[in-house]
Amino acid sequence: MTTITSINPTSGAEIRSFELKSDADIEVALAAAASAQKLWKKKPVAERAKLLTSIAAVLREGKDKYAETIVREMGKPLVEAEGEVEKCAYNCDFYAAHAAAYLADEAVPSNATESVVAFDPLGVVLAIMPWNYPFWQYFRFAAPALAAGNGAILKHANNVPECALAVQEVMEKAGVPVGLTATLMIDNSKVAAIIADDRIAAVTLTGSTEVGAIVAAQAGKALKKQVLELGGSDPFIVLADADIEAAAETAVKARYINVGQSCVNAKRFIVDEKIADRFVELFVEKAAALKIGDPMERDTKIGPMARANLRDTLHAQVERSVAQGAVLKLGGNPVEGDGFYYPPTVLDNVKPGMVAFCEETFGPVAAVIRVSGVEEAIAVANDTEFGLGAALWTSDVEAAKLLARDIDAGAVFINGMTASDPRYPFGGIKRSGYGRELGVYGIREFVNIKTVWTGPAVAPAPTPNAPE
Repeated sequence: MTTITSINPTSGAEIRSFELKSDADIEVALAAAASAQKLWKKKPVAERAKLLTSIAAVLREGKDKYAETIVREMGKPLVEAEGEVEKCAYNCDFYAAHAAAYLADEAVPSNATESVVAFDPLGVVLAIMPWNYPFWQYFRFAAPALAAGNGAILKHANNVPECALAVQEVMEKAGVPVGLTATLMIDNSKVAAIIADDRIAAVTLTGSTEVGAIVAAQAGKALKKQVLELGGSDPFIVLADADIEAAAETAVKARYINVGQSCVNAKRFIVDEKIADRFVELFVEKAAALKIGDPMERDTKIGPMARANLRDTLHAQVERSVAQGAVLKLGGNPVEGDGFYYPPTVLDNVKPGMVAFCEETFGPVAAVIRVSGVEEAIAVANDTEFGLGAALWTSDVEAAKLLARDIDAGAVFINGMTASDPRYPFGGIKRSGYGRELGVYGIREFVNIKTVWTGPAVAPAPTPNAPE
């Protein structure tokens, strides 16, 4: 493959083709990033923070243009695309404000005259990013990485090349040192060699579990640090004492935002059988009211899926689930006409073992699972290979706080919907990946956590004769 082509999912028409980078181009980018990072890591955190503030300003200034680029290439509704760009700016502002505190040396009581933990830059990080949030996924990583003194090489999904170029444009307009960040349009076959290159210190990937496993093996072979944010089949638990109206309202948003194409979308709706009929009635009513249409129109809620093959895979999952006994309550067939549209779809009476229960449904399909009570709800929620996020709805908040500890997920939202936020860490367990992004834990993923011990010792070590 020598070119990649951007396709508008609303019409199916080609937008533009791009030449892939050669091995020589890759070498230039890696050399420039390594050189720039050696200088950048010596800059004080306050200076790095000023750059993040500039990046935020460029994002806000160009919000309309960048949002339209997102819509044109991957199809999400315009209002959501605008929100994505604004969230990127907020993330940059957040780390500009908090990086100094997050990276400050921490004193550790010991037998030394002084002992501290320091957080030093790691180097150049390769970011392999997906198409579903083509700006947010990158800036979610890049803001803390740059604040920590690292460089960033981006390998974006090949169906969003205009977005890949746009995020680099943001960096250049904001005054990022030449070479410190770069976008590489390359074939996937080139990735392994880049990971193995000595100038790459670490790898971060957001994407499917299958691709994550491949990248993890490549990075592991080279003994490179990794952060992986992978697939999810998030449970949305509604207990018998929940506010059904509020739960249904939030559930629809949690499932269908971004046309259902998010790792952290709610996908399995685990509902107490005593209230399930009413919940399904409300959910179907609200989902049916979502406007399907041109994502550039401000009142559109459901745009096209990002690619035709994604829509076709999703439809096959629906058909297989129905064949297994799931009850189709809404949708279930691709929308006729141009574009890669799939309507809001609801499957009821989904059981463990069915496709809609076991597999991640990456699109606007909700699976309702009826349970007998709290104990079964938690068991069903945990009966998955994934563990990214979860939501739990009940009027007994104190009980919910205890139940949250029993749910196998990287985040549990009580009476709300799972979402990422710069203020707290984001990531999963099991086959949803490892490592964390955002918050203090995110910025510390790509640093050398270094002990600095200064003598002379002022007291004997507690176990002076112990082995290493």
